[in-house]
Amino acid sequence: MNLCDKIYIAGHSGMVGSALVRRLRKDGYRNLVTRTHTELDLLDQSAVNEFFQREQPDYVFLAAAKVGGILANNTYRAEFLYNNLMITANIIHASKQSGTQKLLNLGSSCIYPKLAPQPLKEEYLLTGPLELTNEPYAIAKIAGIKLCENYYRQYGCDFISVMPTNLYGPNDNYDLQTSHVLPALIRKFHLAKCLETNDWDAIRADLNKNPIGNVSGNAEQRDVLSALNKEGIVNSQKVKVEKSERQIPDLLTFAPSDVPTVHLWGSGSPRREFLYVEDLADACLHIMHNVSAPQLYDDLKQTHINIGAGTDVTIKDLAELIREITDCHCNIQWDTRKPDGTPRKLLNVDLATKLRWRYKTELRKGIERAYEAYKNA
Repeated sequence: MNLCDKIYIAGHSGMVGSALVRRLRKDGYRNLVTRTHTELDLLDQSAVNEFFQREQPDYVFLAAAKVGGILANNTYRAEFLYNNLMITANIIHASKQSGTQKLLNLGSSCIYPKLAPQPLKEEYLLTGPLELTNEPYAIAKIAGIKLCENYYRQYGCDFISVMPTNLYGPNDNYDLQTSHVLPALIRKFHLAKCLETNDWDAIRADLNKNPIGNVSGNAEQRDVLSALNKEGIVNSQKVKVEKSERQIPDLLTFAPSDVPTVHLWGSGSPRREFLYVEDLADACLHIMHNVSAPQLYDDLKQTHINIGAGTDVTIKDLAELIREITDCHCNIQWDTRKPDGTPRKLLNVDLATKLRWRYKTELRKGIERAYEAYKNA
């Protein structure tokens, strides 16, 4: 890519897309094309085709997707499959039709079979059944890989795919109904810390930025406490009711010594790998500059490239680490009635290493940065 090339970042407002925009601008690229959902509905094939014919982007980063955690994936199964299939197919086809020089498609590590050997090698794709809870999303991402490969096979398009591990960082999704595990843990322990210290200003500010259900920071304290309780952020001690001079009984506070309990899904035993999103942006630019479709598909005999840290951690240890970083002294209670999901998801990153890329941000440092970004958003 040259600094003057026109670059379209699909999904620029998301965590990955915004990290790509920041990195491209930092490196001196100024001819960036972005569109909000209001400006361009990526589910609308004719609108996408018209956009590509008008803009004629030289390079495309396909980071747009409908994403979520176990709950969202398992609840909105048809929506996750349809939306992600349509977004991916529309952009890849329009890129071919408009003569885009190169496209980088971003997928997900959930493409691999549930019980595939660990760590996950690229060649394990389509060798066994997928994890049921996120099967629709995974199928859409597999389709994206195969679209890129076969648009090269049939048309010679320089379209390639990378499969990142679990991502986190600035501009992540902290909605407790739809977020992934790491941002959900950051928010839960942050709110528990606020309860612990009786910091209602911080609680209200948090809910005003991202309401829980229909409960915002302007709600009565009883309603706020009820919403937190439903999300597993529970005060372990009795609530102390303080009445004003007008004897209004809704004002609730906690003594600073009260210790909340955070309820978490599953056993805590599954292992997960996490990558700071700025490192993914670095990997995407490295691969866009240095890896071509003929090299990937013909020389390396691969269909995609894993991007990860190459190390993992149990969800229990992750929760303990985030509790420490947020300086929260709450109890943790695991709800083993809830599903764990895939027992382990660790990517083999030998191919990325062979292509001269390696992650830079260690997990603790990345979570500290993510937590600061969350508090300051």
